[in-house]
Amino acid sequence: MEIHELQPILEAVIYVADEPVKPEQLKEIFPDESFDKIELALQKTIEDFNSRPGGMWIRQVAGGYRMTTRPEHHETVREYLKSKPSARLSMAALETLAVIAYRQPVTLAEILAIRGKKSSTAIQTLLEKRLVNIVGRKPVVGRPILYGTSKEFLMHFGLKDLSELPTLEEFAQMAGEQL
Repeated sequence: MEIHELQPILEAVIYVADEPVKPEQLKEIFPDESFDKIELALQKTIEDFNSRPGGMWIRQVAGGYRMTTRPEHHETVREYLKSKPSARLSMAALETLAVIAYRQPVTLAEILAIRGKKSSTAIQTLLEKRLVNIVGRKPVVGRPILYGTSKEFLMHFGLKDLSELPTLEEFAQMAGEQL
């Protein structure tokens, strides 16, 4: 199959995928094609798709490729989605999520020490929404549960990986500008 024949198929697969599509997964779809050819077709698909002035683009998120809205449309889309109650998190859940994202792996006691408030209900909410996972147990007396962010966290916030989180200084600056 030629690269120009692979491109629309790759675009369609990325569009319908529930999770970011990894190049290795595409190789499973096209077992007769070389990995280099698939990667070249994928890069050409991304380049062609992103060069058009539409409302969507393909970007790398959580270790794969996904179609997302363009950043300049985020506010409008957010307004449209505001009515969805499941998309909202309480302030306690957001604070807890921030502590987990920046300090992971972290225990419930460590979250309490940082927030100064009980966080068990917030953690339960975050686990139900699959934004955090149990990543193990701390090797100390009592072996408390360790929490970390999930792949869904990266997908929900459109992050390639945790290195794309703003630094605490950048976060403080953005919060100051909002006030």
